[in-house]
Amino acid sequence: MIYDSMSMNIGNKKVALVHDFLNQYGGAERVLSVLHEIFPEAPIYTLLYDPAKMRGKFKDAEIRPSFLQKFPKFLKKRHKWLLPLMPTAPETFNLRDFDLVVSSSSAFAKGIIVKPKTIHVSYCHSPMRYSWDWNEKYLDEQGLGPKRRILARMLLNYIRMWDRVAADRVDFFIANSHHTKERIKKYYGQESVVVHPPVEIGHSETKFPLGSLVSKHGEYFLIVSRLSPYKKIEIAVEAMNKLGLPLVVIGEGSPKYVKYLKSIAGHKTKFLGFLPDEKIKKHFAECRAFIFPGEDDFGIAPVEAMSFGKPVIALRRGGATETVVEGETGEFFNEPTIEVLADAVRRFQENEKNYDPEKIRAQAEKFSKEKFRENFEREIRRILEN
Repeated sequence: MIYDSMSMNIGNKKVALVHDFLNQYGGAERVLSVLHEIFPEAPIYTLLYDPAKMRGKFKDAEIRPSFLQKFPKFLKKRHKWLLPLMPTAPETFNLRDFDLVVSSSSAFAKGIIVKPKTIHVSYCHSPMRYSWDWNEKYLDEQGLGPKRRILARMLLNYIRMWDRVAADRVDFFIANSHHTKERIKKYYGQESVVVHPPVEIGHSETKFPLGSLVSKHGEYFLIVSRLSPYKKIEIAVEAMNKLGLPLVVIGEGSPKYVKYLKSIAGHKTKFLGFLPDEKIKKHFAECRAFIFPGEDDFGIAPVEAMSFGKPVIALRRGGATETVVEGETGEFFNEPTIEVLADAVRRFQENEKNYDPEKIRAQAEKFSKEKFRENFEREIRRILEN
């Protein structure tokens, strides 16, 4: 079977893709979408698949979910309840017919077992956060009582040991950022190369001409994010309350967390939930600036905002330090607190007239989908030639 993309031909190698979960659409799934473009005939193995949540994404792909898919619907919706079984799920995938397997993983997908001659390349979005450096923070967010917390800690300890063993099954790691590269080295003891994720750059020239939209000064600040506690959206909501500035939040997530965010939001904050890509692009084009209040290993959304010429106000941690240029494409704040973020917004307001949308967009171009394909395909060819 021949896989031939715009710039890639790897002969008669049979390829499979493996992804953690297809039950929500975020940055990792955007990466998988491009991997699917590169290897259009490769089946996609995943622990859980929810077509409704994917909203038509991957509809042309052959999806092969794990045995977890057979569990009752109410369990799959609360998939954390299936956590004890998740390390086993990728190990049961039948991958013996493939020459190359590419896993897209921040959790369990890299734990696959392949034949000795099969090459396993793992595109790592992050070493599993809740079993490594965010372990205690994760437990705090769950609000568990003392007894349940002990059991949860024991489970996470088991998952952490499994995760370390699973990392040794990977032949080659590709990290999504230098921040992730350092964490792969620290927690897995493995070297990796960096290929930044693909970002859909900007706009359709016919619908969103850059000059006309950036010259129209937006009034609201914008967040586009998966609504999970580690994203720290509440800090931005409270900071905007404090400053009396309008904020628009786009994205879905934990119902409990979303309810909490809405409970603390002021009257100038709007939650729009899920929006199709074209409507998200319109908000990118018309916002005043983008806010990125949490630490992420890369962070695709800030780069998407920059591709529309919009400045980013970001926490000075993680992948944002590799994409945002202070004073040129955005402002940093040093601590994830309401007061420090509010100060950064004030700083932005003082410097706002100095931002050049064309320079901001040029920075975003460095992380385009075309750059990703070029760099990723180069690494795959290098691996296969060795």
